[in-house]
Amino acid sequence: MSEKQAGERAGRRARLRAAAALTVFALLAVLLILYPPENLYLWIKALHIVAVISWMAGLLYLPRLFVYHTDAAPGSAQSEIFKVMEQRLYRTIMQPAMGLSWLLGLYLAWSVYGFSGGWLHAKLAFVVLLTGVHHFYGRAVKDFAGDRNARTGRQWRIWNEAPALLMILIVIMVVVKPF
Repeated sequence: MSEKQAGERAGRRARLRAAAALTVFALLAVLLILYPPENLYLWIKALHIVAVISWMAGLLYLPRLFVYHTDAAPGSAQSEIFKVMEQRLYRTIMQPAMGLSWLLGLYLAWSVYGFSGGWLHAKLAFVVLLTGVHHFYGRAVKDFAGDRNARTGRQWRIWNEAPALLMILIVIMVVVKPF
């Protein structure tokens, strides 16, 4: 990443693009709720899937950045670039995607399933664990920003598996509904 891509001006543009995308996403969701089409469930479900995909992309990519960041000398140009990448990914993509995933998912759980079903309770438990991983990564972003990372690249490689395993369990609960 060049200085041009990591500078404040580029960061401002990235934030504006992300804000515009979130605004369009939110407006679409509001319009669907205020003027519900016959297939509102399918629209909300589609938006939920988009939000979850965005959230999962961040959860799978951020620990990879941590692995590479661990190899960079603290204070080096490379380390500073990783800090910018990690913060932008976490704040601009992951945080809003997680919020939208929860909001739309809870709406679906309430409106379609009435919060009932063992599979739904298990899914929500796994999503709570996934949210815990998300916040753990957020703490790591702050630690890396302050040059306080205490984990090795190998440990971050292991942590990279947590969201993937939880995602598998969540998808099985939703699709198979085993109980």
